Parts: sequence; C-alpha cells; structure tokens
Amino acid sequence: MFDAVLRNIIDPPLKILGGRIAARGINANTVTIVGFAIGMTAIPFIAAEEYLVALVFILINRVFDGLDGAVARHSLLSDFGGYLDIVCDFIFYGGVVFGFALAQPENTLSAVFLIFSFMGTTSTFLTYAVMAEKHKITTEIRGIKSLYYLGGLTEGAETIFAFILFCLFPAYFREIAIVFGCMCWVTTGTRIYAAWISFRNIK
Repeated sequence: MFDAVLRNIIDPPLKILGGRIAARGINANTVTIVGFAIGMTAIPFIAAEEYLVALVFILINRVFDGLDGAVARHSLLSDFGGYLDIVCDFIFYGGVVFGFALAQPENTLSAVFLIFSFMGTTSTFLTYAVMAEKHKITTEIRGIKSLYYLGGLTEGAETIFAFILFCLFPAYFREIAIVFGCMCWVTTGTRIYAAWISFRNIK
C-alpha cells in the first residue's frame, strides 16, 4: 500500500549508491544473491530467539533488495534479474516466518496461517504479472520493473513492518501474524477483483 510513496523517498539515495556499485563492475544479480544470503542468516537467529540480531540482518536484506534494482538500472535490466529478485524475496519472506515457528512451538499454527496467506498474495501477484505481460499492460508507478507490480493492502513495506514488529515484540507474534495474515487475504481478494476487471473481456 505504501510502496509507491516510499519509492519517492528511498529511490534517490539508492540511485546514487547503485551507480557507484555498478561503476565498480558489480552486477545486480550479485547484489541480489548477497542480500538474499544475508537475509536468510536471520532465520537461525530468530530460531535462537536472538530477535534484535535477526532484525539487523532483515533490514540489511531490504537495503540490498532496493540496491539490486538501482544497480541494474545503471547497467543492464534483465528478465532473469527480475525473476531472481522476486524468487529470493518470496523465499526470504517465508523463511522469516518459518524462523518464528522454529523459535517457539506455540507460534507454529500462526506461522502456518501466515505462510498460507502468503500463497494468496504471491499467486495473485505473479499470475497477474503473467497476464499483464501477455496483453502488454505496463505500469511504472513503482519504478521501472522487469514485470508488472500489482499493489494491494499488503506489499513489501507492510510486510517488512510486520517483520519489525515480530522482532521487537516476539511475545505477540501470534496476534500480529493473524492480523497480518487476514490483511493478506484482503490483498488477495482485491487482486482477484482487479484481475477480473482487467481481463474479463479479453480473450
């Protein structure tokens, strides 16, 4: 929901830093993979209930997630780069929630519900992007991307905010996960409706 607004704030410094990284010959895929590895490092720390340490790795991962696109725009945008970015993001999102299930058994049911909810947001996001590409529907409201980015109540910014809350208030993981999971289902519903509006009369 807030991704487009935040772009106006974070894109200028990322553009500068991305240009410097690209000038050193470092490609965007390398930034994506390094950021993904850093993000996945949060999982064992979450499982060990070292939540503040995990939060540092989560936030660094998000910086790298913004940087890879900035580097790509200074060098070469590629379909594989966009593919790799999305795959790493969704694995990372699920991995963080999985870490909280490992941390405390009583978190398991709420974690499973949230990952189940991610299936709704992920599938509606990706299938819309496939159909948008098929029918040459484009948008740059979230910057220049390799695929169509369909918004919703829960996007990247809201997901990371939920992760921050998880790490700062781990005793309330179950409550936060249930609320955020329900918000994800609202996003899923609105995306299905958007797809119906966009594609119902297209053959």
